[in-house]
Amino acid sequence: MRVAAGGTIIACVGNSLAGDDAAGSAVYDALALRLLPPDTRLRLLGLGGIALLDDLQGDACLIVVDAVQLGAAPGTLHVLEWDAIPEAGGAAVSLHGLGIRETITIGRTLYPEIMPQRIVLVGIEGQCFNQLGAEMTPPVAAAIDEAVVQVMNLI
Repeated sequence: MRVAAGGTIIACVGNSLAGDDAAGSAVYDALALRLLPPDTRLRLLGLGGIALLDDLQGDACLIVVDAVQLGAAPGTLHVLEWDAIPEAGGAAVSLHGLGIRETITIGRTLYPEIMPQRIVLVGIEGQCFNQLGAEMTPPVAAAIDEAVVQVMNLI
């Protein structure tokens, strides 16, 4: 692991075989076609969770893109800075089972030298997560382009 003074990592989390959970991988596919700044790394994490820590290298900014369930209408786009990301409580907020806040808290304890200073969640409100082989629902699919725009604005 290296400690860098700058740079951004975009971690897209999602499973393209599980309905709205495909949102993160769809954003990843769209971003992979774009010219990103040279100090930006794009990663696809199929399951997220603690595996996110393996990709951190001291970047200044971490942008996590994932389908979420925060109680808004399906397809709603959430762009949340660290302090606004809800704690998981009974259900994890993003990162599939282990919430983003919990993952970062563990990382800050174990690897403080590689943890990003800025953390942003770009979450797309989903509704269908438990149907293997299902397509993304229309409202979630319609939000992918705007999520890409938001990520590009953040970097």
